[in-house]
Amino acid sequence: MQLASRVSTLELSVTLALDAKARELASAGRDIVNMSVGEPDFAAPKVAQDASVAKIRSGEVRYGPAAGQLPLRAALARELTETRSREFAPENVVVCHSAKHALSGALMATLEAGDEVLIPYPAWVSYVQLVRIAGAVPVGVLPVDGVRPNLEGLRRAITPRTRLILINSPNNPSGYVYEDGEIEAVLALAKEHGLWLLSDEIYRRLVFEGAPAASPATLDGDGHTIVVDGASKCFAMTGYRIGFAAGPKEVIGAIARLHSQMTGAPNAISQAGYQAAVEVGTPPEFEHMLAAFRERRAALLEGLERLGLETPEPRGAFYVFPDIGPYLDERGSVGFCEDLLEREGLAIVPGAAFGMDRHVRLSYATDLKNIHQALDRLGSFLQRG
Repeated sequence: MQLASRVSTLELSVTLALDAKARELASAGRDIVNMSVGEPDFAAPKVAQDASVAKIRSGEVRYGPAAGQLPLRAALARELTETRSREFAPENVVVCHSAKHALSGALMATLEAGDEVLIPYPAWVSYVQLVRIAGAVPVGVLPVDGVRPNLEGLRRAITPRTRLILINSPNNPSGYVYEDGEIEAVLALAKEHGLWLLSDEIYRRLVFEGAPAASPATLDGDGHTIVVDGASKCFAMTGYRIGFAAGPKEVIGAIARLHSQMTGAPNAISQAGYQAAVEVGTPPEFEHMLAAFRERRAALLEGLERLGLETPEPRGAFYVFPDIGPYLDERGSVGFCEDLLEREGLAIVPGAAFGMDRHVRLSYATDLKNIHQALDRLGSFLQRG
């Protein structure tokens, strides 16, 4: 008996695998500092908690529409209209079990077998695998000037088989926020070649200085852009597993039909909590979380500079992506991270998982005490060689 080809070569998420390994070692008594996982260490907003509990106690937790409850879709459409400066209606929004679920639905609704998807590196670990599951071919494009999107490289990578460009700003793993001109250039490229532009905006609210993160949806009057967002990162609602895709009603309807057969309605309790948070606009807990991330970012960047590690300054998300090239052996960043975990009890993610082997990712979704311990352990490891 054989497994299907779509899963026989499928890899476990590196970040989830490292987090599981770190937790396993900690359970066995090892002193572990875990900076591998991208999960805010805050509670969900109280308004979301209260609405979720009220939904349970109402006794009206039933199957719902595959596209999500209309009141939540309407609330998301209003927020999109306000924040992306373009008119959205409920039929332009499909609620999904998570942003990852929205991404997979969007890819499966737009790609045929053998189509190519351009992915600017560094890129979140699941993009490549999600594209392959959809039967398409991921084409990574290395950045310029550290972690800036390589616009000319994207243009050169386009072939007759190219169908979609997948971007992520603020970026995981680097924290880079696309400049307005870069968003405009990528959108222009998509329009010129008749491509879909899938914009993962899950970290949109987490920008620490300067202009807010731009969205191609703001500039796109021709229906090329599909936006993905959700509750996990900005509302610290990771375990609620709720997100959405938004775009032209034809593709949104296709995603809803796909999900009606594969997964059914999103969780009714999570939808109630998400709707409450969205309708508030900016829950008071968000500003506290943003201030904490800003303080942690400063501490981590200062510490990495002391260690002599060149690090692109992240303007958003909650990651840093230092260059550890001088310390690598033939095993690359994977071996570096394996040794670091074994010798120093520090869990971070190899840059190879994001398409850039000279780097590693540290998440500062943890408190300052852990950050300072992590810097001490990393410094000790680098010194020992």
